[in-house]
Amino acid sequence: MTKRIIYDFSTKETVTRDLTSEEQKELDALKPNAKKKLEYLRAERNSLLNETDYLALSDVTMSDAWKNYRQELRDITKTFQSMEDKDFKFPTKPTE
Repeated sequence: MTKRIIYDFSTKETVTRDLTSEEQKELDALKPNAKKKLEYLRAERNSLLNETDYLALSDVTMSDAWKNYRQELRDITKTFQSMEDKDFKFPTKPTE
């Protein structure tokens, strides 16, 4: 059971107690589930892709390093379902 820390300003004392079952349900409802975690991953991935979209314009020649980076970003959800997964990390942006 999760503990709740309560500070009483009138007595200036801190009390620790277990959450009630209703409070625990409310807390659990706020925690992201697997679907939300995947949505967060995709949102961050899409943001990183958006930062490099200018490289895909017809008047720009994209290097192989950038093509690989963007492909690795698109493929990341084939390997990971959450940014909390073991060994998760986004690919490193090319420096060229």
